[in-house]
Amino acid sequence: MEPSRSQRAFLIVIDSVGAGAASDAAAYGDEGADTLGHTAQAVGGLHLPNLEKLGLGNIHKLEGVKPVTGPLAQVTKLNEKSVGKDTMTGHWEMMGVYTTEPFITFTDTGFPAALIKELEEKTGHPVIGNVAASGTEIMNELGEEHLKTEAMIVYTSADSVLQILANEETFGLEELYRCCEIAREITMKPEWRVGRVIARPFIGKKKGEFVRTANRHDYALRPPRNVLDELKDHGLDVIAIGKINDIFDGQGITRAVHSASSVQGMEQTIVVAGEAFNGLCFVNLVDFDAKWGHRRNPVGYAKELEAFDQKLGELMPLIKPGDVLMITADHGNDPTFEGTDHTREKVPFLKYLPGEEGGVVPEGSGFSVIGEYLRRLFIEE
Repeated sequence: MEPSRSQRAFLIVIDSVGAGAASDAAAYGDEGADTLGHTAQAVGGLHLPNLEKLGLGNIHKLEGVKPVTGPLAQVTKLNEKSVGKDTMTGHWEMMGVYTTEPFITFTDTGFPAALIKELEEKTGHPVIGNVAASGTEIMNELGEEHLKTEAMIVYTSADSVLQILANEETFGLEELYRCCEIAREITMKPEWRVGRVIARPFIGKKKGEFVRTANRHDYALRPPRNVLDELKDHGLDVIAIGKINDIFDGQGITRAVHSASSVQGMEQTIVVAGEAFNGLCFVNLVDFDAKWGHRRNPVGYAKELEAFDQKLGELMPLIKPGDVLMITADHGNDPTFEGTDHTREKVPFLKYLPGEEGGVVPEGSGFSVIGEYLRRLFIEE
């Protein structure tokens, strides 16, 4: 089916950059969370000139980021409707899929013995770990044992994930991926339904030298039909940068680009912005969440925000009249909050259309306003 019109849309998800506790945050134990606000306070103010011009300071009080007269973007906050506060839930809702039952987590107990037994039998490898842990910490704790025994390091987190950590030089990258595919099949069972299985490769020969590599791969549940499918079915480009292809299990994607970092993800987006395409460039920038939010590091988080803003300054001149640039987040992860879990927060939504007037608009109910806008832009006459 031929596209109805020529248009380019860029949707950038700054993973975990929440903008204050959601109305139902107390139900999640997240009352008072504020990823952006608390990060700015922790470092004595943020320097985000491009986000400031777009109007970020007009919708959220941020030390160092002022409200401006005549913001370049239409700006607001969005409230998640789905149950949960993870990456898949947030991204799926943007494309019109509401999650009514949260994905299963195994944070407190580890995975059931029956699941681990089946995983060992089907992969041919013993399992060590099976706890909720920081990936870097469990890598240093069990890395040497893994090298000696080739046992898979299995761990989880506050999210609905089963992660397998293995040395890509000795265990082998393809073998790790094979084992993760088996784990994905096992965890499709309703009683063990996890949102994602994640391959976590690392290199190094001894404790203190272990380093995770960029060859991470996520095996997500396949989403129901959504706006991405509709765009693809109408002959439009759907270019996925970063984790987007994994989050949607490749569904509705016409081209996937792997990113080794959030800065590289922005550099890849800048390259795509120099191309003639017709459709959506959908970007996830994960380092905010994975490197800084979960590790409760507001200084790192602030530096990542400022690096993003710098790259945003390079991208904006490439957004031409007729294009649209949208910036948002999928949940919060307040680096000053207790624990290491995501935080249930509102998210900023900035929509920049060159040549069109910006301003503050009423808060939206549901992230799906993004998918609805894309449908109107590309499909509906």
